[in-house]
Amino acid sequence: MISARHLMLGYLERAAHQSASLFAPTGTLEFPYFGSIGLPPVLKGPANIEKFLGFLHDTLYPGFKFEKVIIHIETARQVFAEYHIINRSGVSGKNVKQQFFGYLTAYQGRIQRLVEANDVIVAAEAIFPQGLAAIAEGKVGWEKLLRN
Repeated sequence: MISARHLMLGYLERAAHQSASLFAPTGTLEFPYFGSIGLPPVLKGPANIEKFLGFLHDTLYPGFKFEKVIIHIETARQVFAEYHIINRSGVSGKNVKQQFFGYLTAYQGRIQRLVEANDVIVAAEAIFPQGLAAIAEGKVGWEKLLRN
């Protein structure tokens, strides 16, 4: 059985398609605070997760790698980790230093749920060319991002 630790490290080290394939068919990738910047807080299933991770890996932070991975708590089915990225946004052109916290639960060797927390102000500045002003003007949304 693949442990939660191995799933977390696999998620962090792999390309978008490979990371998404680690999720169970009903698995979720959750960003609880993304709703405040006009993005969906929950992505369900490998196909939706792959679409988001493709945007993250190929468009938003091309060539990025998670750094300074620290596993703070782990059991066979759960892991809580901290990880960072330092990269230039492929959308806004801004340099981004972002810290993430991820809580992963595993079931039958797949990711059942991964909840990630990050600084949504930093995320908004990276995701939207106009930064926080885009949110205030209602120019945000996942569909709008994917069309640009």
